[in-house]
Amino acid sequence: MQKFIAIDIGAETGRVIVGDASKMEIVYRFPNNLVRVKDSIFWDILGIFNEIKKGLKKAFKKYPEHIVSIGIDTWGVDYVLLDSDGDLLGNSYHYRDKRTDNIMEEVFRIIPKKEIFTETGIQFMQLNTIYQLYSFAKKKSQILENARYFLTIPDLLNYWLTGIIKNEYSITTTTQLYNPKKKDWSTKILNELGFKREIFGEIIMPGTKIGKLLPAIAREIGADSEVMVVAPACHDTGSAVVLPMVVSDF
Repeated sequence: MQKFIAIDIGAETGRVIVGDASKMEIVYRFPNNLVRVKDSIFWDILGIFNEIKKGLKKAFKKYPEHIVSIGIDTWGVDYVLLDSDGDLLGNSYHYRDKRTDNIMEEVFRIIPKKEIFTETGIQFMQLNTIYQLYSFAKKKSQILENARYFLTIPDLLNYWLTGIIKNEYSITTTTQLYNPKKKDWSTKILNELGFKREIFGEIIMPGTKIGKLLPAIAREIGADSEVMVVAPACHDTGSAVVLPMVVSDF
């Protein structure tokens, strides 16, 4: 029977799950620890990716000929910037980092609150990506200017597994930079806040096949090179809503 891997990562823990049409099995768990450096809070994103590979290695060792695809979901709003070579431009900030204190009010002076809601339909929280990125642009404009790609956390992990850069829909909506009516990034918000439109890439829907594992990754975790990475609802809340619906269909 074909089996599928789900990698579910929350703000405190992560787990690698192998499942099929009849059951699911957790094969690996790992902590997701924040890292404090001076007054800032970061995610250990490289450590997270290393733990994912450990879990995948265990899964493929146990089910070497049955696993056909991998899907990842994580918490929302946090992001990374990559340069033209696809390398990280700095560490990934934690959404509780205090750099967004009082930033919402500054953004509302540029774009009225009502206009932001009309564009995005998203609730207002200072941890939303829009305020994180605006704060970053104020303090580290040179880094943002050198950015070539903007990716949320699960999109980054998918990229590291496949070498393919895509933005999944459900996680994109958590940024408060997406217009659901136009079904694309909000050019109005991006332009008015001075964010380069070209770093915000193609948005794909849940269920889209992103690509096969990179050969080096496949060798490292003992996987077949034909295993496909598929975008689920990459926002963990979206996956939590969808799963009971899927299970009820079996």
